Amino acid sequence: MVWPGIALAGYIAIAAASPLWRALLGGLFPEESRLLYPDATPLALVGQHLELVAISSVLSVLAGLALGIFVTRPAGADYLDVVGDLTNLGQTFPPVAVFTLAVPFLGFGLKPTVLALALYGVLPVLQNTIAGLGALPAEVLESATGVGMRPAQRLLRVELPLAAPVIMAGVRVSVIVNVATATIGAIAGAGGFGAPIINGLVNMAPAVTLEGALLAAGLALTLDALLGGAERALAATGDRASARA
Repeated sequence: MVWPGIALAGYIAIAAASPLWRALLGGLFPEESRLLYPDATPLALVGQHLELVAISSVLSVLAGLALGIFVTRPAGADYLDVVGDLTNLGQTFPPVAVFTLAVPFLGFGLKPTVLALALYGVLPVLQNTIAGLGALPAEVLESATGVGMRPAQRLLRVELPLAAPVIMAGVRVSVIVNVATATIGAIAGAGGFGAPIINGLVNMAPAVTLEGALLAAGLALTLDALLGGAERALAATGDRASARA
């Protein structure tokens, strides 16, 4: 986890260096007078975008994990296909359509954006939770039951720890998808990297558009490295747990 941590620190340091952005974009677009988004610094845009991604990702993970656990229990097995169909249906709605439907009820800004992102982020977490819990060796589960574990104990102490690497892979996909999709949140006035991208397109300022695009790509790569490190750590822990079992 050392190198991903260094990458995160480097990303934040670069985002905070507005003179560096001016020099870079000025060199790429020497004839442009507007080089940076005027309403927020690059670091402020990072904060806005992270807020959108963090809130929506937490909701996606909680919903996907809860639904995945439910449909892999005997009481919820009959609802597996229904839950999968509903989640897939949520993915078919473009974010703009969700904004259009949500704005009259939730207003502009954070809430409709979070709703759209949360709907988009549920599917990878749900699919990987079902796959991870469904692929556990039967003998391991039987051993846990044989030593007297109740279903809830077996879930928390055996199933989830062993399935954690697969679940984390779904969380990783969900978060990266949210980083990209959150740029559309600027349509609803939620800020983030979509604000300079749209501002640059509307005002024919390619440097401003590139600012938002570079920030989004950098954040996606940084978070992917961090979550990839967490995924590998969980996989190593799961291997040790499996060996002990």
